[in-house]
Amino acid sequence: MKRFPISDIPAITRIYGDAVRLGTASFEIDPPDAAEMTARMRVLVDGGFPYLVAEMDGAVRGYAYAGPYRARPAYRFSVEDSIYIAADAQRRGIGRALLARLLAESAGRGYRQMIAVIGDSANTSSIELHRLAGFFPVGTLRDVGYKFDRWLDSVIMQYSFPADARPAP
Repeated sequence: MKRFPISDIPAITRIYGDAVRLGTASFEIDPPDAAEMTARMRVLVDGGFPYLVAEMDGAVRGYAYAGPYRARPAYRFSVEDSIYIAADAQRRGIGRALLARLLAESAGRGYRQMIAVIGDSANTSSIELHRLAGFFPVGTLRDVGYKFDRWLDSVIMQYSFPADARPAP
């Protein structure tokens, strides 16, 4: 696992593009191109947020990042996570490793809470991944997205960093 160089953008764009086109983890309808993915990554990295890439057999197989949970200043100590794994690399522990590292890096940056907004309540693998990492369910927003000719829920989960890892601002 590493912080990625810009040369990983094509692989990241492919992984996310597949998730957009074929799945419900993302509520985007049209996959962004490499230029847009680069711009999104730069905003996060320049903002001091962790952005990680996982390789397997010399190829990028997944990525994860933490970004602002909400834009208003009072939320500045909370982050939202995003994790995407290539379809042919799922269920190999990559998501677990990325999330563990993302939690550690976020704790080291002084964040107090991490929020998971999981697209589609049927996405049980992502829900279980977060549960096993210590996230607890907060609630489900019913029928808030519409994709693939059906209504989709969003599941909200929360992770509270240990009190000793959460310094006061």
